[in-house]
Amino acid sequence: MTAGDDQVVLIVEDSEEDREAIQRALSRSHPELVLEFLPDGDRVADRLHDDTRPFPVLVLLDLNMPGVDGYRVLAEVRADPDPRLRDVIVVVFTSSTTSSDIDRCYEAGADSYVYKPVNFTLFRTVLQGAVDYWHTNDFVRPSTD
Repeated sequence: MTAGDDQVVLIVEDSEEDREAIQRALSRSHPELVLEFLPDGDRVADRLHDDTRPFPVLVLLDLNMPGVDGYRVLAEVRADPDPRLRDVIVVVFTSSTTSSDIDRCYEAGADSYVYKPVNFTLFRTVLQGAVDYWHTNDFVRPSTD
């Protein structure tokens, strides 16, 4: 990524309250990022294939959404023949703490699984930490070779 490139983070989140919290948290800590929100999983594939817009450096994905849920989005993204989709960083950001959900997401190809706390201060800290981790690694997935 070169200087001046848009660093888009695609956030797939159905909760208006959580979208606002994410916007507040990341606009302060990471003003260089362009936050783009989708309210459900139905349009994620179309957005990721839209060559008229900058490709996201990170997808922040909620799991429990009406319609196409986060599990299906993750599976479709990782199964897509386009290598950009297979390699895009996907961080699951959800309120679920069940080990079966965590295992299922990692098996489907999630890069990180982050619990979404209810308390805003903790929410902001956890979210910023996840973005910081990938940002300091220049939004590059670790090699599996």
